[in-house]
Amino acid sequence: MGEPGFWDDNESAQKVIMDLKGLKAIVSPLDELTSSAGDLDALFEMADEDESMVGEVSGEVARLEKVLDDLELKALLSGPNDSAGAILTVNARDGGTDANDWADMMLRMYSAWAVASEYKIELLDRQENEEAGINHASIAIRGPMAYGYLKGEEGMHRLVRISPFNSEGKRQTSFAAVSVSPEIDDSIEIEIEEKDVRVDTYRASGAGGQHVNKTDSAIRLTHIPTDTVVQCQNQRSQHQNKATAWKMLRAKMARREEELREAEDAKKHETRARTGFGSQIRNYFLHPDQRVKDARTGHYVGSFNSVMDGSELQGFFDAFLRLKAGKV
Repeated sequence: MGEPGFWDDNESAQKVIMDLKGLKAIVSPLDELTSSAGDLDALFEMADEDESMVGEVSGEVARLEKVLDDLELKALLSGPNDSAGAILTVNARDGGTDANDWADMMLRMYSAWAVASEYKIELLDRQENEEAGINHASIAIRGPMAYGYLKGEEGMHRLVRISPFNSEGKRQTSFAAVSVSPEIDDSIEIEIEEKDVRVDTYRASGAGGQHVNKTDSAIRLTHIPTDTVVQCQNQRSQHQNKATAWKMLRAKMARREEELREAEDAKKHETRARTGFGSQIRNYFLHPDQRVKDARTGHYVGSFNSVMDGSELQGFFDAFLRLKAGKV
């Protein structure tokens, strides 16, 4: 990073920085555990001579156990793309306007978690709903093990609440679907024949203005053999939107290859896949009480808001990693 010209190729430089952050995420806690383990010996000796030190020893042991637990969880992120950034898409499903609002709430939830984790976020595509919320949106989340943590979020998320869009104040159930793909760089080969991809242009939606909605700058790519569709309208030009859409398509195809490997492994070990697009993986309740419970792991948080602001979302990621590793 200290070499002259390091920033000449910004994309390459960002990849190096991402690699560095990923390595530090493993090495730094390992270094801390190694050095702190030596310090514990001295603390034990001091506690033998002074009973008032016992509490400090207990606190230090508890702290190091937490560091070790976090490090063991990172060790579970050993998939071929787990260290990559993630492209996360939220789509409103059943539930009318409530579902559109719910999809927008979920997008903010993941964004809040990413910001708290010091990850970078880039909006790739967003389609507003006319009444409230969004029809769908895609964001890139970049940081150490972003895809490894987020890939377990793929599936259907269900919200139960008193609808703010219903004048009668009735309880409403709404659904949002999440899909997650690894952000693949150009060094990884993903075979996509251009003849198999249909390219459609359309007018980007937006608030209007002098340069908005005047040209067909938005891009939609359809991989015909797999019926995989991606779209992008948030870049400044059609050329930029097309480049981003191709990156999103490569990510989707990489995820598809990963799903085929996971299905083969599940068949080999006679186990059923616990995730999948269209499955209900988590229930969020605002009525009759506030709680969030994962349908796969049983992980439970008794505060709806602390999940939605991202502060207690990590627990669901960790519980899923333990489940996949057979540690629950």
